[in-house]
Amino acid sequence: MISREPTIERLQTASDLLLTPFGLSEADLAKTLGVIAQHRVDDADLYFQYTRAEGWSLEEGIVKTGSFSIDQGVGVRAVAGEKTAFAYSDDISLASLTDAAQTVRAISSAAQAGRVKVPKRQLARGRKLYPGLDPIGTLDSTAKVQLLERVEKLARAKDPRVVQVMAGLASEYDVVLVARLDGTLAADVRPLVRVSVTVIAEQNGRREIGSYGGGGRFGLAYFDDALLGRYVDEAVSAALTNLESRPAPAGEMTVVLGPGWPGVLLHEAVGHGLEGDFNRKGSSAFTGRIGQRVAAKGVTVLDDGTITDRRGSLNVDDEGHATQKNVLIEDGILKGYIQDAMNARLMGVKPTGNGRRESYAHIPMPRMTNTYMLGGDRDPREIVASIKKGLYATNFGGGQVDITSGKFVFSASEAYWVENGKIQYPVKGATIVGSGPESLKKISMIGNDMALDSGVGTCGKEGQSVPVGVGQPTLRIDGLTVGGTA
Repeated sequence: MISREPTIERLQTASDLLLTPFGLSEADLAKTLGVIAQHRVDDADLYFQYTRAEGWSLEEGIVKTGSFSIDQGVGVRAVAGEKTAFAYSDDISLASLTDAAQTVRAISSAAQAGRVKVPKRQLARGRKLYPGLDPIGTLDSTAKVQLLERVEKLARAKDPRVVQVMAGLASEYDVVLVARLDGTLAADVRPLVRVSVTVIAEQNGRREIGSYGGGGRFGLAYFDDALLGRYVDEAVSAALTNLESRPAPAGEMTVVLGPGWPGVLLHEAVGHGLEGDFNRKGSSAFTGRIGQRVAAKGVTVLDDGTITDRRGSLNVDDEGHATQKNVLIEDGILKGYIQDAMNARLMGVKPTGNGRRESYAHIPMPRMTNTYMLGGDRDPREIVASIKKGLYATNFGGGQVDITSGKFVFSASEAYWVENGKIQYPVKGATIVGSGPESLKKISMIGNDMALDSGVGTCGKEGQSVPVGVGQPTLRIDGLTVGGTA
């Protein structure tokens, strides 16, 4: 069997779904971009998208809800200086493309008439990080229901204190096609799946909750019994641990963060501050600090959209650029920001493959993919044993950050009080407060156990949500403020 080059394969799939059914050709895309280019603009693109999504949820032993949706459309954008004009439509046709192009080209203040030749077609350089399959079809409906029922049975069998189980299964098939004013043509076929497990445990009238899950860019066969068992174990363990929790002490103290998902604190407190738009506008605590020390020695932070099968990975970003492995902080020194096309042009640097948008109805902006800190050389047990009095946080719930000041607030969903290097008891209600830039400088020990999260992250920015990944090793941070209830 002869297989086609991945870029050609994806372009064919995108064309079959987004152009051919509507009587469109690549020549029509070039013609539309030519309409925009009749006025002086710095950049323009067309973003076509077809998305099919399915979801199932189980509660009280019954699959109570199921959903299925199909959405498709096109976004048309023109950029002049710092200004962006954008129009979108769920009607894919030459007429709607032309109307949108005529609308957005008016952004130029120097709107001269004339003809501008659109450069010759050039295929974007892409990657092959995940299979171009439709995950919805990788299991039939009966098997999907059985998967959720299996999760429920595993959870209830785990411990008699488990009184309620909720499980969800989500699948998405996303196909995008990008045509740029510079002649670039790019496409991607993006599978995305996720299983989530939430349990409620009860003991002596007290109820506590625990959650876990995972996923990525592959088919549903990935969720075998061993993996589902792990998800259940983690969710039940969290709920049972919280049944034994006591009110969290408050004050300034040493905090040790566990590996993997606690990297969400890094994502919020540091990652957003390293996005190009905030730094171009001077609103980030990291603005103008490239080449300066912003973290303790040994701290290296990357944003990497090239990791195979990961939830935050992309073959190409939503502007047609290949994703990259970007070093943001190296051994404590700030090396760069993550960029989309517009911010890169205005800041005089190259795009980093981080132009992302929620859908065809949204404009792209600099967004993270998989953001993580590299591991160090310390044994995680040694790090926990180093705590005289402090908090060991292994899981987080919600949080927020102020980009300008870098200050963050996070709630720990699973944490332990430690004295003299020994874990004493689980705590509840711990809130970690600090400054992202300052916290980076207070990292005193870095574990050798770097791990990525299990594939559950979704990042929000300016009303748009995109799938992301986070990760880190076990970290000791000195002098963080913990808000508690004790």
